[in-house]
Amino acid sequence: MPRPSRVVIAGAGGFVGAALVRSFAAAGAELRAIGRRGPIPWDDPGAVARAVDGAEVLINLSGKSVNCRYTEANREEILRSRVDTTRALREAVAAAPRPPRVWLNASTATIYRHELLRPNTEVSGVLGAGFSVDVARAWEREFFADELPGTRRVALRMAVVLGDGPATRMLLALARAGLGGPQLDGWAPQHRRYRGIGPQPTGDGRAPQHRTRGRQKFSWIHVDDVVGAVRFLIERDDIWGPVNLVAPKPVDNRSLMRALRRVVGAPVGLPATRAMLEPAMWALRTEPELVLKSRWVAPGVLAEAGYVFAHAELEPALRSLRCAATTRSRPRRGS
Repeated sequence: MPRPSRVVIAGAGGFVGAALVRSFAAAGAELRAIGRRGPIPWDDPGAVARAVDGAEVLINLSGKSVNCRYTEANREEILRSRVDTTRALREAVAAAPRPPRVWLNASTATIYRHELLRPNTEVSGVLGAGFSVDVARAWEREFFADELPGTRRVALRMAVVLGDGPATRMLLALARAGLGGPQLDGWAPQHRRYRGIGPQPTGDGRAPQHRTRGRQKFSWIHVDDVVGAVRFLIERDDIWGPVNLVAPKPVDNRSLMRALRRVVGAPVGLPATRAMLEPAMWALRTEPELVLKSRWVAPGVLAEAGYVFAHAELEPALRSLRCAATTRSRPRRGS
């Protein structure tokens, strides 16, 4: 950023939020944090309003992690935690005498449908159906509701973020355990965990099953580029609306797992069908959707605006994470 300013970050407790905090702190920005356990709690609307008033930048990353089983309680909390916090911030921005000039709100690239034919851009993308898509729709609908004439709004449709987070750790763990072969979608006993949610749920209530043979697309972005893109979008007053935060070179699932095996040094990896993944993901307390949905998303807005990705190739991006983790764990000399 060209000069220090006040930046308010809601939901900074995750690894993406921590990376943004480090970046803005290094730039000399004045930081305010809103969170369940932060110095500015969600249950104090007055404190939230005071933090937002006079801030130049507002960033919201709040929401329960989707790295969980989609039980009824978790489904409701995933939706509520996103919509309610976004509504609270919108009301604070609307009431602020000095509203932030830009508000960036987390969203998800999972809003697009399972896609094998062409990449989804912000202009040409086709939205999907079912639980995760309904959450994303409700999230963005709350974010863009009402007029906020003094504040530019950008919805960050993030792909799977590679970094010290749950998705990356789970993928690396599968490769280390010898399960780093392709994940093969197909038949499995039906369930209703992915059924739609909200006042107008979409889909037919069944878990989608596609015979992709491991060719489902995996769109991703390195955490460094999340930070870089956020900083870029803050300064680009001509960009608003949904923006795909995704690296320009997605891979298919077979290529993803092959790269993971090379990074961790696993010579082989057993393939897994959906029927095998269901009990395995139950044991890991997460959902097969992470690796079975074909997410083919392109960074249309960022590419057109001239953003240069620091990490455009998957395997070097994965190796950079492994190198960083090794450096952090190495004991200091003399310790």
